[in-house]
Amino acid sequence: MKETAGTLLYRYAGSKLEVLLVHASGNYNRRAPWSIPKGEPEPGEPLEVAARRETREETGVEPMELHDLGSAEYTKTRKRIHCFSGPAPKDALPHTASWEVDKAEFVALELAFQLIHPDQAVFLTRLSAEIAAQSG
Repeated sequence: MKETAGTLLYRYAGSKLEVLLVHASGNYNRRAPWSIPKGEPEPGEPLEVAARRETREETGVEPMELHDLGSAEYTKTRKRIHCFSGPAPKDALPHTASWEVDKAEFVALELAFQLIHPDQAVFLTRLSAEIAAQSG
């Protein structure tokens, strides 16, 4: 099974929770859903290290504090995605730092649920639950 690792970085814009998502570049991806920044680990590379590297390579943002949000499997392709989440650095200015993505943006959580690949929506749900538990 193909494995990838990525991050779900978040911040608050006022009281609204925002998450960092990317959109894959290329004409064939024009209507494709958005994703967490992610990619395949190098041989022997720990998943969290790969997630940090891929986020930096795709968005120019350097993740700081991360914790494991678990994994999810794509229903059609049987690809497993490992996700790590954490607060975005205060000065984070995401940009398309790689040819692989044509957009890298913080989006409101509600919009993220509409944009993200359906098999990755579980990460938004898990993050929401964790934040609710911390504040509640």
